[in-house]
Amino acid sequence: RPSKPASGGSGKPATDLAEHIVEVISDSGEGAQRCGQSLGAIAARSGNGIWTVEIIPAEIQPPARSVAGASGIRIRIGQKRVTNGGDETDLVVAFNEQVLLGRVRAGELKPGAQILLESMWSEHRDPKIVQSYQEAVAMLKGSGFRVYEVPLERECRKLVADPRKGKNMFVLGMLCNIYSLDMDLARDQVAFIFGKKDAKVIASNVALLEAGWQWAESHLDFKYRVPAVKATVPQVVINGNTAVALGVLASGMDICAMYPITPATSASHYLSEVFEKVGGLVHQAEDEIAACAFAIGAS
Repeated sequence: RPSKPASGGSGKPATDLAEHIVEVISDSGEGAQRCGQSLGAIAARSGNGIWTVEIIPAEIQPPARSVAGASGIRIRIGQKRVTNGGDETDLVVAFNEQVLLGRVRAGELKPGAQILLESMWSEHRDPKIVQSYQEAVAMLKGSGFRVYEVPLERECRKLVADPRKGKNMFVLGMLCNIYSLDMDLARDQVAFIFGKKDAKVIASNVALLEAGWQWAESHLDFKYRVPAVKATVPQVVINGNTAVALGVLASGMDICAMYPITPATSASHYLSEVFEKVGGLVHQAEDEIAACAFAIGAS
């Protein structure tokens, strides 16, 4: 149902939802997962229930713009606690049409889902890429999806020399607008994730965030809000790998032998920082078999 205009300077009314599932997908290295994790953190701090699922390519170092190369994240935002990533995506932001087609063919999108698609490929110097893009857009629209073409490259180039390093924060701003999230929390999140960088980097990414919010406000004809009540007790926003690592700490294990590989790497990263403080040892093996052998020998 329509509600009063959302906070943050927006004049557009927002439609209240019980929950929504959003995906951000790109080629590897374009920051889609950081964008989605940040969106989840902002929504969680607003009081929403959150569940995120990383989208990992089936191939190691797949070619750019390949159907098999979809890398990204799914974020389920709910009014109350959620316990899984849900079945089908309501809204997806895609950095190219090929990674998007991978998700469509896998049946991950809800019929009639909204798609925000990077439009730079419609002007590419390679006519084959232009044709591929145009055919994909026509197919998606013909299948009933609501496609919005977004000039991410062009808009980000107004602020940064390398849009590839800025699109994810622009998209984060768009999503904050779409889901009526507090921009002060969003700016805090950007400052947090770039906290080890200098002030210019933080300022640049905040500018991208705000530009994305404004573009969505000016060009999109929809806005949502997933109402939530902020928690009155301390909460933890945590990913599954960190939870696994905390489980290792709580279990009383003395040694953890691991071969770090996506998507498990951050579990060993976290343990390497804290395990020794409680008397534990992390061993990085050269492969999975060596890790098993090391653990058996240690036992």
